[in-house]
Amino acid sequence: MALEIERKFLLDGFPETPIRDGELEPLMEQRIEQTYLAIDGDEELRIRKITDVRSGRTTYTHTFKKGTGLSREEIEYEISAGIYEQIAEAHDAVALTKNRTTAKWNGWTVEIDRYDQLELTVVEVEFGSEVEASAFVPPEWFGRDISRSRPYSNKTVWRELQRKAAASAAAKGDAPS
Repeated sequence: MALEIERKFLLDGFPETPIRDGELEPLMEQRIEQTYLAIDGDEELRIRKITDVRSGRTTYTHTFKKGTGLSREEIEYEISAGIYEQIAEAHDAVALTKNRTTAKWNGWTVEIDRYDQLELTVVEVEFGSEVEASAFVPPEWFGRDISRSRPYSNKTVWRELQRKAAASAAAKGDAPS
């Protein structure tokens, strides 16, 4: 099982100034739809639909993660569009959607996520070791380190999205009886 070691920071918004100043070089933009299939303690199972904004090419993934904090075990593999659609339809959940900009900053690859359903923009940096992650000194524009902050984890945000969707459906009388 591969190990994912990353730190996550809360941005005030999309970092236009570092891009304009040449400090941050955007490389790619993706549109991501993410649905959790199962969450139990520190384990999660999810699917993603990932569309490259420039080319329009779409890939689908199935991911298992275990752990919390900076370092987590991760297994991710590509699945077909048909399998993705069947799983998403069977699960009948609201997908968490975001745009991800992959960029280069000071020799590091960073991923900036801008979420649609809530006002949230974060930047993530992946590392080869926990020592490297701990030694990393972010620039001021990265904002507060939220790597260990549960309210900002994707699965917490996704759960809140499901609660809001269920409440909205109930208010409209669409809730199952």
